[in-house]
Amino acid sequence: MFEEAQLYAPVTRSGDDVTVHLAADHPGAVDPEYRARRNEIAALAMDWQPGTPPPTATYTDAEQEVWRIACAELHKLHRRLACAAYLEGRERLQLPEDHIPQLVDVNTMLRPLTGFQYVPAAGLVPLREFYGFLADGIFHSTQYLRHHSVPLYTPEPDLIHEVVGHGNCLAHDRFAGLYRLAGQAARRVETAEALEFISKVFWFSLEFGVVREHGEVRTYGAGLLSSYGEIQQIEQADLRALDVGRMGVQTYDITHYQPVLFCAEGFDEIEDVVGAFFADVDDDMVERLLHDASAPT
Repeated sequence: MFEEAQLYAPVTRSGDDVTVHLAADHPGAVDPEYRARRNEIAALAMDWQPGTPPPTATYTDAEQEVWRIACAELHKLHRRLACAAYLEGRERLQLPEDHIPQLVDVNTMLRPLTGFQYVPAAGLVPLREFYGFLADGIFHSTQYLRHHSVPLYTPEPDLIHEVVGHGNCLAHDRFAGLYRLAGQAARRVETAEALEFISKVFWFSLEFGVVREHGEVRTYGAGLLSSYGEIQQIEQADLRALDVGRMGVQTYDITHYQPVLFCAEGFDEIEDVVGAFFADVDDDMVERLLHDASAPT
C-alpha cells in the first residue's frame, strides 16, 4: 500500500456502528470522549450522499479552542514562511479564525473563487478517487479536529490541514490549476505504479514543496503550511532542485519531519516543471522515468 495511506486511522462500520481505529500512540487513544466524537464525525461522512451539501458537524468548546489556537499560531508563521500565492489565497478566502467553519460554509466562500468545493471523507480515500476528483474541482476532506491536549500537533490530516493548509491554496487560481492537472493525470494513467509516481510528485510539491522567493525559502505545500513544527524546519532540510524524476521515487517516513524537500526557484518553475508533468504524464512516461531512476550512474 502507498505510504500515504498510513496517515489515516482505519474506519469500519458494523450495522449502525462506525468505529475509527486510532493507533495506541494517538493523543486521543485513551480519551473515550474524543474517540466517541471521532466515531460520530466519521459516521456523518459515511452517511453523506454525493450531490448533497456536506453534513454539519457540531463541534465542542474544546474543538473550537483547538481551531483558534492553531489558526493564531500558524497565521504568525505564515507571514514569514508561506509563499506569496498562499498568502494571496488566504486573503481571498478569508477563513474565520475564531470558530470552526463548516465545510458547506467553506464551499460558499471557495466555489466562487476557483470553482473548487469540499466533500466529506471519513478517513482514507482511495488514491485514484481522491486525486481523480481534483480534476472536477472536488476535494475530499475530513471533518474531525486533532486532540485538544496537543492543539499544535496531529499525527493524521485533520480539518486544519484540509482547510487551512489546502483550502487557502485552492482559493488561488494558480494553485487550483495545479490541483486540477494532478487530478487529470491520475485519471489518465492506468497502472498502479504510475498512480503512485504521480502521488509522490504531489506529495513533494503540493503537500511538502518549498520555493525561493526574494532569496528566502518559503513553503507552498499544504502539509508544511498546516504543521506548526515542521514548517519551522524547512531550512534544515536537504533542499534539492525541482526534479519530478527524483520526486516520483523519493522515499519518506511520514512519522518524522521530511529530511528531503524539493525547492523551486519561483512559482513559475513549479508550474513549468510540476504543472507540465501533471499535464503530460502517462504510463509510458512513468515507465521511462522509473527506468532512468534505476539506471546505474
